[in-house]
Amino acid sequence: MCNMSEYRIKIHQLSPSDMTSLKLFLGFFLQFIFLLSVVNAQGLTVGFYSQTCPQAEAIVKNVTAQVMSVAPSLGAPLMRMHFHDCFVRGCDGSVLLNSSTNQAEKDAAPNLSLRGFQIIDRVKSALENACPGVVSCADILALVARDVVVALDGPSWKVETGRRDGSVSNITEALTNLLPPSSNITQLISGFQQKGLSVKDLVVLSGGHTVGTSHCSAFTSRLYNFTGNGDTDPSLDPNYIARLKIKCPQGDQNTLVEMDPGSFRTFDEDYFTLVNKRRGLFQSDAALLNNNETRAYVISQLSNSSSTFFTDFGVSMVNMGRIGVLTGTAGEIRKVCALVN
Repeated sequence: MCNMSEYRIKIHQLSPSDMTSLKLFLGFFLQFIFLLSVVNAQGLTVGFYSQTCPQAEAIVKNVTAQVMSVAPSLGAPLMRMHFHDCFVRGCDGSVLLNSSTNQAEKDAAPNLSLRGFQIIDRVKSALENACPGVVSCADILALVARDVVVALDGPSWKVETGRRDGSVSNITEALTNLLPPSSNITQLISGFQQKGLSVKDLVVLSGGHTVGTSHCSAFTSRLYNFTGNGDTDPSLDPNYIARLKIKCPQGDQNTLVEMDPGSFRTFDEDYFTLVNKRRGLFQSDAALLNNNETRAYVISQLSNSSSTFFTDFGVSMVNMGRIGVLTGTAGEIRKVCALVN
């Protein structure tokens, strides 16, 4: 072996053309190392399956499109499923796992209203037929979430893939980590920051409430017994309270109410108009007016011509999709999304 002084002498003895070649090589090498470190730092990349299952995203898109053409009401629940997966143990597909003793995440009260598990199974079956043991259930959730938003006339974005599936699903962790609709702004900001998400991510992802429905049970305390004295929530528009009381008589827990009345199957910016008018369905919606940054964002989205919501939503979905991911040799690729291998 030569010592460093010998090495330096040999470098200086190279011809100009050799020096140019060496510099080019070192430049490419360092660039490669940098890119590799970026990918490894997140463990995810766009087009992760381009070599192992090139048709993966097309298969997901085709199955999702078939479902949405006949059951568009499943769009919001399938998008919400990705949220609920990522906020508990990270985006690892654990929300899909079954428990023989009903102690999995999907058995927790906040997840009992999730729908569309059979659609994820259908997508997984199609992928297994094309590329056995390659595409994770966690990635399926992320891809389906994007594709249902597109089907609801919302934005598209490039989904990072490369997640692997977790093998643990715990009902208590779901109860602890999923923010309830009664959350105030302090709880919301804290909950998002604990997951590595920003205040902007909070208000942007709240915009997902532009689609879907909710059971009366999620908000009737605002109508009938807000502080325990038979009163209403003063942050909710009184005229809207009157309309909601017609839809949700006292004691009604099961009737479904549109989150964005009139366009609950269209992904648009109207949610922010509702929040600004004090007509957000949940306390967590109303809470967005109680913080300078979130309130400013709500107001900035009121004009459709200057709204950045569609672009911002894609960015925040990518951010959320990076929470606690399993990559490399961690986790597994489940053959059936509801069962550990």
